[in-house]
Amino acid sequence: MLLVMTSPTFAELDALPTEVLRERAFALARERHDVKFYWSVLRHLPDADEAASLDGALNSIGPTVDEAVALWREFEGRDLGEAEPLLRAAFIDYLSK
Repeated sequence: MLLVMTSPTFAELDALPTEVLRERAFALARERHDVKFYWSVLRHLPDADEAASLDGALNSIGPTVDEAVALWREFEGRDLGEAEPLLRAAFIDYLSK
């Protein structure tokens, strides 16, 4: 018996919580070794701009760590804020390909 794998429909993906979409998209990106996808997600996280603007000087280590932690939490799917709809769309698009 031959099983045919089909891609989920937009409606099926859209019905899933954002966290499930993130987990599935990240798993697929790991399988594909798709660093470009991860980079695109990082660029769209709310704290990415602040983290990119820090210079790493010794007097800014505290804020650097705080921004890195905030960025990591967003990357893990927590604290997405206003970026959630954009990221949901990116996850759905990636999983549809």
